[in-house]
Amino acid sequence: MLPRAFLDTPIAHRGLHDRAQGRIENSMAAVKAAISGGWGIEIDIQPAGDGTPMVFHDYDLERLTGTRGFISTTTPQALAQLRLTDCDEGIPTLEAVLAEVGGRVPLLIEIKDQDGTLGPAVGALEQRVCALVNTYTGPVALMSFNPNSVRQCRGHAPDIPRGLVTDPFTKEDWPMVPAPRRAKLAQMPDLDPVGATFISHNRSDLDSAAVARAKARGLSILTWTIRSAEQEAEARQIVDNVTFEGYAPLQSA
Repeated sequence: MLPRAFLDTPIAHRGLHDRAQGRIENSMAAVKAAISGGWGIEIDIQPAGDGTPMVFHDYDLERLTGTRGFISTTTPQALAQLRLTDCDEGIPTLEAVLAEVGGRVPLLIEIKDQDGTLGPAVGALEQRVCALVNTYTGPVALMSFNPNSVRQCRGHAPDIPRGLVTDPFTKEDWPMVPAPRRAKLAQMPDLDPVGATFISHNRSDLDSAAVARAKARGLSILTWTIRSAEQEAEARQIVDNVTFEGYAPLQSA
């Protein structure tokens, strides 16, 4: 089951980031700020060129570093030396973030799809992530948009709670994913096969039948990304907890 901490403590999306304060998303500064505030933390994982799990959202480096290139073809050493824009920090490893959090707040880890179409060509990154979280002490959970990724986590870290990041999977948002695959994913048929105990669903689609079915089956319902108290109040009519950014949630630890 998903530890109670993930339901009681609002979760800071990509850490408690605030560019104006020099805290960029998924940076160590954003992680530290969330810990200081007593918030949960959601982070994204991409692989470095040698497979090292790095805390970073995009496949491309340019938006967050101003440097052209891809994270998956860059060494961890070079990624550490890059400066995040408006922040005097490099890209942290998952290992470093786990050490910093140290079980003080819940940590929700999203593994970014490496297949390209949410298909089966995954496994190496999941194995590396699971090797780290298996030795971690504290509330931690794993999730991905790709059910194949979560299935890999079930095999490599069976005792770590896992869930699916879910969405209507529209063509506009997922142009590289074939229509039959998008239609299937929107119905969430993989919850049982991957052993999911929760979903984290797009806030714009919380009234969907698929969410209602997941809730009726006893899964915990999280949502992304809440950006105002008004959005939170509306979402909490359905969800157990929120992933937030840009405001102070109504409920805190």
